[in-house]
Amino acid sequence: MIGPGVRPRDGSAHLGRFLAVAACVGLLFVALFARLGQVQLTNHADYITAAATLNTREIVVPAVRGRILDRNGKPLADNTSVTVVTLERRIVAESDDGAKGLLARVAATVQRPVDELVARTHLCGEEDAPPAPACWSGSPQVPIPVASGVDPERALSLVEQPDRFPGVAVESVPMRSYPAPLGVNGAHLLGYLGRASDKEVAASNGTITADDLVGRAGLEQQYDAVLRGTPGRTVVSVDPRGLVTGVVSRTDPVPGRDLVTSIDAGVQAAAEKALTREIASARARGLPADSGSAVVLDVANGEVVALASAPTYDPNVWTGGISAKEYAALTSPTAGTPLVSRATGTALAPASTLKALSVPAAVAAGNPLNRTYECAGSYRIGNRTFRNFESRAYGPITFHKALEVSCDTVFYDAAYRSWLALGGLRGSDAKDPFLTTVRDFGLGARTGIDLPGESAGRIPDRAWKRDTWERTKDETCERAKSGYPEVAKTDPGRAAYLVSLAKENCVDGANFRAGDAVNFSIGQGDVATTPLQMGVAYSAIANGGVVRAPRVGVRSVDPVSGAAQAIPAGPEHRTNLPPAVATYLHAALRAVVVSGTAAPTFRGMAADWPVSGKTGTSEVFGKSDTSWFLSYAPTNKPRYAVSVAVSQGGHGSETAAPISRSLHEALRLLPR
Repeated sequence: MIGPGVRPRDGSAHLGRFLAVAACVGLLFVALFARLGQVQLTNHADYITAAATLNTREIVVPAVRGRILDRNGKPLADNTSVTVVTLERRIVAESDDGAKGLLARVAATVQRPVDELVARTHLCGEEDAPPAPACWSGSPQVPIPVASGVDPERALSLVEQPDRFPGVAVESVPMRSYPAPLGVNGAHLLGYLGRASDKEVAASNGTITADDLVGRAGLEQQYDAVLRGTPGRTVVSVDPRGLVTGVVSRTDPVPGRDLVTSIDAGVQAAAEKALTREIASARARGLPADSGSAVVLDVANGEVVALASAPTYDPNVWTGGISAKEYAALTSPTAGTPLVSRATGTALAPASTLKALSVPAAVAAGNPLNRTYECAGSYRIGNRTFRNFESRAYGPITFHKALEVSCDTVFYDAAYRSWLALGGLRGSDAKDPFLTTVRDFGLGARTGIDLPGESAGRIPDRAWKRDTWERTKDETCERAKSGYPEVAKTDPGRAAYLVSLAKENCVDGANFRAGDAVNFSIGQGDVATTPLQMGVAYSAIANGGVVRAPRVGVRSVDPVSGAAQAIPAGPEHRTNLPPAVATYLHAALRAVVVSGTAAPTFRGMAADWPVSGKTGTSEVFGKSDTSWFLSYAPTNKPRYAVSVAVSQGGHGSETAAPISRSLHEALRLLPR
């Protein structure tokens, strides 16, 4: 029965709704198949690429780095292999304890601290990761190198027990080595390798990745692009966790080119040994002798035959990764900051070695070579007395004799008269013969050597004096009032001197005063040069006046084909050194070694290797003197120039000159 108010079912309406739903479902299926068709026919390549991108990773395979060789082919930097224990990253990811138990067993076997191995399982930058270099800064897609430089027998015992050491493998990995032929250290020449920074990667246009090792300091940095070669690429498939599941493709790396240098390993070894010996001797005499350097240049082409610096370090310390403790020692001021090259990176007052350039400067100022000048015991300007530091009073002498005995007052007089002739305090840098001459010989500017981190030194001209005063006058004037109480506690005399200096500079520190001019003429005061710069200058004296930019790299060589490519020589320019003055200097500098300040050191030197040179003893307030000796040989046909400086090493004849003699004895044995 049909109750009241209830309408009978309408079959046609029910069928209509069913057909409407069916039509909608049909349209959805049509749209779906249309989309599938579009994907298969028109967007197939795009989706394949996207899938590959999402499921693969590219791993960089480093190229074998080129060697660094001396001029005779002896390897100064080479490649060796070390045994590395690795752990698959999936083992760490799947382990409840982060594989600490496994790593404890590995550490016991290879006899390494377990904390060291655990630290390597953390990617640098991750939360709770230890600071570099303890963490792993490489790719997360490669096995983790948990221990490097492991004893091979101990390492192989790991892979023989896969049940106890799952995911552990042993690899022989190429590493940079510094074989030290003939005992050569060469750390400041060679430099070292370090992992690329984010900035370097971003600036490389894809040629450097975060996993690459790049040159740090020395030739490794300067010629990094030549030595590094072209890395290979391996594309691997990964699962959603980022763990590797297989290899998709591989491109082999191209090895780097070898770098042949101008360094002679025998001369380099002689320089390093002589530095070590004479620094130790100076310390035995009670001198600090805190650092030193020696440079040998070929005067004909500017090639660097040797470049040594002390203190130094073992370049092999970087192989396989340096520890935080080792790095702290290398950068510590208390250790003498051994990473700094004393030959190129630090500048010192050159003292009397600069007198060889003050002679042509004095001649340019109107002082003839064929007359005599008064060598008094002291020289007074206004209310200040400048003493003859390196020699006694000799009365009227020539510039030749002034160089031979290293008389200061002869040069004081020439510089003071030049300063007055230029207008005194109103003088001009452009017309100053002393400033012009030293700049002509390359001082006050980088030499252009193919090594990074070179200092330009300092030529304290009138412009420099004013700029420096403008930057420091407020502090200087404040010190003139407050003094130096922190210095007075330990050295009242020095504190009093500093106060007096501050008062003077507060008033007229912007002026290039007479005292500045006379100090400059003997290489004292604010002038500062690197041992390399002085070596270049004396090379120019030796060769008749040509300043050549020094070069260490000679050519690069393909290790496979042997094809060589020359490295261009550096720029050069001829100075304004008159031939007559050059001849005069040669005779005077020879006299320094025969009968002057360096004669005792070179007594008995082989007659077929006559040496010319100049001693220098630089006064440093509050410290012991800096010892200098600049030389070249043979005098009659110069081939090599030698520059030696030892900070706080005493008189030039006592420490630097003996080092130079050792080098000349080594140079004499080279083929002629």
